[in-house]
Amino acid sequence: MFEKLEEFARRRQELEKLISDPNVISDNSKYQEYTKEYARVNEIVKKHDDYKIIIKQLKDHEELLIQQHDPDFAEMVRAEGGELNKKKTEYEETIKLLLIPSNPLDSRNSIMEIRAGTGGDEAALFAADLYRMYARYAEKQGWKLEALDTSPIGIGGLKEIVFSLEGTDVYKKFKYESGVHRVQRVPATEANGRIHTSTATVMVLPEAEDVDIEINTSDLKIDTYRAGGAGGQHVNKTESAVRITHIPTGVVVQCQDERSQLKNKARAMKVLRARLFEKREEEEAKKRSDQRRSQVKTGDRSEKIRTYNYPQNRVTEHRIGLTLYNLTEIINGDIDPIINALMTKDYEDKLVQYGVTDAGAKG
Repeated sequence: MFEKLEEFARRRQELEKLISDPNVISDNSKYQEYTKEYARVNEIVKKHDDYKIIIKQLKDHEELLIQQHDPDFAEMVRAEGGELNKKKTEYEETIKLLLIPSNPLDSRNSIMEIRAGTGGDEAALFAADLYRMYARYAEKQGWKLEALDTSPIGIGGLKEIVFSLEGTDVYKKFKYESGVHRVQRVPATEANGRIHTSTATVMVLPEAEDVDIEINTSDLKIDTYRAGGAGGQHVNKTESAVRITHIPTGVVVQCQDERSQLKNKARAMKVLRARLFEKREEEEAKKRSDQRRSQVKTGDRSEKIRTYNYPQNRVTEHRIGLTLYNLTEIINGDIDPIINALMTKDYEDKLVQYGVTDAGAKG
């Protein structure tokens, strides 16, 4: 890791010259790019400089202990050394985090989609359970949740629901939820008490900004129709529902939850922009064949990522081999233990991916 840190020190010198170059200053995009890089590089170099001071102080303490014959004074030196070692560890962890390039999407709000999979009505009931789980977690986080499109079934289940989440670090925490969620339980309609297995698919999209995706209105096919489901007479008797097809990609979105056609159109465009943004990001990621993808996948919707086993009160996160026996709490929105474990594993993978070794290895 120290070789990398010395490279950052050299890069800081280069950037200092670049951002002082009149040619760069006159090019606004280049100037912003270099100043942004300088801010990150400078923070890393400054932390490394502070770390080197701690290392020197620790060596001084070791030498002082060797020379010291007064037991009381030696005890005081050892206590100070313990505090310095604690600071050393803290600096190592901070530097490791700084060396991992941040994901600019982590601070984004998100669009989430939950769809019932295999299992009929039981799958729809499970989809509704997942929605409530995320809604309760969002409430605890102080996030704003807004349903954009719902397709309920009569027994309280959901064929599909699309909703937005606004708040701090929404995508950072929920990006690992994309994939197939599986439930094993005895359905209420099962007379013989047999355990059924059903699935639901979750998709998490970072909310796209207007500058991310440019959509030509000529590329859109917009249809209006009468909304179905429980929405009151006004919703069902007027063509307030909106379906938008993006012709070049074939992506289709719809929204029918609002009474206003204009509001439904705005919401549908929000979802369309997010889907097109994700599609572009996936295509660009495939082109970057030189960068290994993290073992904790964040976008494979065909991958079975988690099992919720009701008879055993068990939740198993398959990607990291985590098993917890508190399903009741988890399904009621206490999903931080899973999210934190996934974030930790992703962090560890990235340490390897970016060649960041143990900071204390070379002291």
